[in-house]
Amino acid sequence: MSFRRTVTNMAGNAAARRAAPAIAARGVRQFLDKAIDGFPGFPGAREVARRHLARRRDVDLAIRDALDQHVRLAGAQGFVANVGGVAVMAIAIPANLAGVGLLQVRMVAAIQHLRGYDVNDSRVRTAALMTLLGEDDVKAAIKRGEFPGHPHDVAVAAGDTDPRLLERVGSEVTQALVTRVGGKHATLAVTKRIPVLGGVVSAGVDAFSTYMIGRYADREFPPHVMIERA
Repeated sequence: MSFRRTVTNMAGNAAARRAAPAIAARGVRQFLDKAIDGFPGFPGAREVARRHLARRRDVDLAIRDALDQHVRLAGAQGFVANVGGVAVMAIAIPANLAGVGLLQVRMVAAIQHLRGYDVNDSRVRTAALMTLLGEDDVKAAIKRGEFPGHPHDVAVAAGDTDPRLLERVGSEVTQALVTRVGGKHATLAVTKRIPVLGGVVSAGVDAFSTYMIGRYADREFPPHVMIERA
């Protein structure tokens, strides 16, 4: 079965949608840990925030620079992952989306940290993951009763995070990524006949989506009770 048919079936298959919470429950915490805490060769959100603040000495300027940095990285990541042409499409697109997701969560967590939120807090981490859906999809999930509020509401909620909320957020993000795989495949199917053009288009898509998520996070997480930003 072709990759395109597989993705189409996944996006439209009710069984796959029902399985999404279990998939998210197994992987979402590890994904958040890697994105926010970092790993060798990938500095964590606090370190990224610290570097920008040390250079700029101003929170808003540091946030602007963090957003710009991640937009550039997302574009470069998309380009590198997708310049290989049609032959590598089935491998490159899912890996590319996961890589962009890591960048986007780290960017949001860096913004949160600079604004005074404790990114070690599970509520703040869940809120960071929520932003990957984008403002419109978050509002739709709230309307359906899937989420108790906006990302900021979740980040500052009293008490511990309901583990079922993280599962629901993970499920929504998993489904969104599956849908984006299909959409990105359709967009690149023609342009990838010219490999470099496919890379340019992919870079633009990834950079723009990262920019929009960064702007959303900037609006969603106003200054909070200050913590030490070391």
